[in-house]
Amino acid sequence: MCGIAGFLTNDGYPVSKVLLQHMCDRIAHRGPDGSGYFTGSNVGLGHRRLSIIDVAGGAQPLGNEDGSLQVIFNGEIYNYRELRRDLVSHGHRFTTNSDTEVLVHLYEEVGEKLPEHLNGMFAFAIWDDRRKELFLARDRFGKKPLHYSLSRTGEFRCLFASELKALTVVPGFDFSIDPRSVADFLSLSYVPDPATIYAHVSKLPPGCSLTVTATGERLRKYWSPEFASAVSDAGAAQEELGALLADAVERRMISDVPLGGFLSGGVDSSATVAYMAQRAPERVSTFSIGFTNKTFDELDFARQVVARYQTDHHEQVVSPQVTDVLETLVQHYDEPFGDASSIPTLYLSRMARQHVTVALSGDGADELFGGYRRYFYGVLEERLRQKFPRWFRSSAIRLAGRYYPKFDYLPQVFRAKTLLQNVAMELGDAYFTSMSTFRDDGLTNVLSDDLRSKLNGYSTRESYRQRFVRFAHLSPLQQLQAVDLETYLPGDILVKADRATMACSLESRSPLLDYRIGELAYRLVDGLKIKGRCGKYILKKTVAPLLPADIITRSKMGFAVPLGEWFRTSLRPVFQSAVLDQERLEPYLSMREVRRIWNEHQSGMHHHDRKLWNILMLACWNAKHGSSTEMLQLTEQA
Repeated sequence: MCGIAGFLTNDGYPVSKVLLQHMCDRIAHRGPDGSGYFTGSNVGLGHRRLSIIDVAGGAQPLGNEDGSLQVIFNGEIYNYRELRRDLVSHGHRFTTNSDTEVLVHLYEEVGEKLPEHLNGMFAFAIWDDRRKELFLARDRFGKKPLHYSLSRTGEFRCLFASELKALTVVPGFDFSIDPRSVADFLSLSYVPDPATIYAHVSKLPPGCSLTVTATGERLRKYWSPEFASAVSDAGAAQEELGALLADAVERRMISDVPLGGFLSGGVDSSATVAYMAQRAPERVSTFSIGFTNKTFDELDFARQVVARYQTDHHEQVVSPQVTDVLETLVQHYDEPFGDASSIPTLYLSRMARQHVTVALSGDGADELFGGYRRYFYGVLEERLRQKFPRWFRSSAIRLAGRYYPKFDYLPQVFRAKTLLQNVAMELGDAYFTSMSTFRDDGLTNVLSDDLRSKLNGYSTRESYRQRFVRFAHLSPLQQLQAVDLETYLPGDILVKADRATMACSLESRSPLLDYRIGELAYRLVDGLKIKGRCGKYILKKTVAPLLPADIITRSKMGFAVPLGEWFRTSLRPVFQSAVLDQERLEPYLSMREVRRIWNEHQSGMHHHDRKLWNILMLACWNAKHGSSTEMLQLTEQA
């Protein structure tokens, strides 16, 4: 795991190694073990290294035999040994034992088709000096981040980096905020790919490559999920999935440094640890976080797995004080990020890094195998929706949903407002309603007049709805999964994991997001994903022999924190000083509406914890990153 940064200059502009070092210094946490730089006539490539494989010989940038190709790489290639053997048989000569060197030699063979041959998590840049081309690529699911900015004027033709903070030190960086990204963040709690909070910076989408030349650039989609519903035999699916899971975990245990596993007590992380324990030559190190608030504590389940596999277990019971980690969250997420489970993820990463450098996680199984409750309810709502003609849904049911009271303080069984509203809508609209925090009139009201004007009619809901249009030929469950695979998974789950772990210089690996497992999941009929009320049916059936029965049958529990309580206690003074007592948010938000939401939450009759958290994250990000002061200071020093 590492951090990369670099640039192409336009003709006539010199390449500054000092600037390259400044960019890489900003992401030193991603690679505290070393740094390396390559500069050519128009190119600068920089690398910060966290040594995992070939600790002694894997320094970057790294070239091919004649140096005409140079690569900087963030991630791991899990099939590099097979690729290396094949390349050696074709006459390529290797000087290291690292997975990185495979990239330049394979690029010589297949060019821009290189990513299609890789099983791994990756973001890398290859400079082809003969063709004067820069080739950027990102893995299929977007596990590793890659941001870039293209310009045809001024000094730079292309800027790129693992994290946004490395770009903001570049002289002349355009800090213009994208108003659409502000609206999207307030709605979704993250800025979805390919946008960023900055108007002139993009994320390279998952499964894509970008080639930049002197005359232009070419974005290529090299991989997309293909839903086929071709596998209906549970026995065959179970056999194939079991073999893939075992192989995926074994490949991700390749490491020259200490390695362990995150263990939440849920099915996904528990199964990962079980496969690790079966293949490790010694006891597996495992790590769990518990909470003094038992509503959010899963340690009893994790301990069952520990007892079964006799892992070398480490656990920490915490009473998270968000003020302890708020500065770290704002510093490392670079743009507004509203998933509060980043707090316990950061605590877990800090603890694990005291013992290991690599940790395997259970990320991705819910998206691939239908594990979220919202998938069950989304499919159920669609079945209800189809029982009524559209005219009835758009009139009578919509009217009932509009006027049904919203009882946040009553048990969930009495809260039918959302159900009525969702059934009145089409699938994409209903899912947006379920996934969003601010929406429709609520979003309009909280935005400032100036920002609403700059949006020029843009609608986050409509943008989200258009994603469903492209997947209308799929089943309802597949549509929900397909949209999550291009929004929620890369924009929220994988961003959370990457930034929290790399803030601690810890590499996180996700065997359940092996692309081969994904491609199998896409071929499964819906009934092998959700059977009755059971999500992840085929996954649970496959791993059931490896786990205690309580793990398989327990209800899903998110990695949550008591935000609502915090905003009425420890976060009250924080919100007051960061939001209510400041004028910085007035270009973005209606402070009158913010105060109304705040007062309603304080009354206890309404729960606006997610809304308040997004507002707080926007305020903290704006105070930390929303100006060019630091960039100007660096420019003067250079």
